[in-house]
Amino acid sequence: MNEADLRILVDEITQQILAANQRESLLKQEEDWLPVGVSVRHVHISSHDLEVLYGPGCTLTPLRELYQVGEYACKEVVALVGPRMRALESVRILGPVREKTQVEVSRTDAVYLGIDPPVRASGDLTGSSPITLVGPKGTLVLQEGAIVANRHIHMNSTDANRYGVVDNDIVKVEVLGDKGLVFNNVQIRVQDSFRLQMHVDTDDANASGITNGAKARILPK
Repeated sequence: MNEADLRILVDEITQQILAANQRESLLKQEEDWLPVGVSVRHVHISSHDLEVLYGPGCTLTPLRELYQVGEYACKEVVALVGPRMRALESVRILGPVREKTQVEVSRTDAVYLGIDPPVRASGDLTGSSPITLVGPKGTLVLQEGAIVANRHIHMNSTDANRYGVVDNDIVKVEVLGDKGLVFNNVQIRVQDSFRLQMHVDTDDANASGITNGAKARILPK
C-alpha cells in the first residue's frame, strides 16, 4: 500500500470513528432530555373539606389516571372565588384525598381572582393565600391554602443518580419550543414511586410555547 492509499484509509477510519462518536453523543443527549407536564389549576382536598363541598359521606370519583402512579383526576369539580367576587368554575379535584386542602393556581389566575399566593412547593401551606371554594352542597372558606406551585421535577432514585442530583436540589432547566428558554429555581423531588417528569404551570408553558410532552434538560451546575 502506497502512501496515498494509506492516507485515504486513515481518513476513512477517522471519519467512521467521528461519526460513531457523534451518534453516541446524540443518543446520550436524547437520554438526558426529560418530559414536561403542564399543570392547570386544580385542587387537592381533605376528606373533611370534601364532605363540606359535596355532602356527608362523599368520596372522590376517579375520572382518569394521571402520569404519576396512584394519582388521578376526579369527576368532582369546584368553583374558586376570590375577594373580587370573580369565580373560576369547574376546577378539577385531584385524588387521592390529602391531610390538608391545597389550591394550585397560576399567577394569571391569581390576578383574576384578586389574591396573591406565594410560590411554594406542594404541601407548604403556612402563610399561603386565603380562598373560597364552592361545591354543589356547600361553601368552604380557607384562611390559607392557595399557592402558585413551584417548578419541580419528579424522579426516582435511579434517575437522581443518573442526573447527579438529590432530593430538594435546585437546578436550571432548558426547555425546547417555539420560545424555548431556561427556567431557574426548579426543585428536584425524589421518591421511588415517582415517574420522571418536570411540572410547570400554564403561565410558564405559555411563556416558552410548550405543551404536554415537551422536552427539557437539566443544565450543568
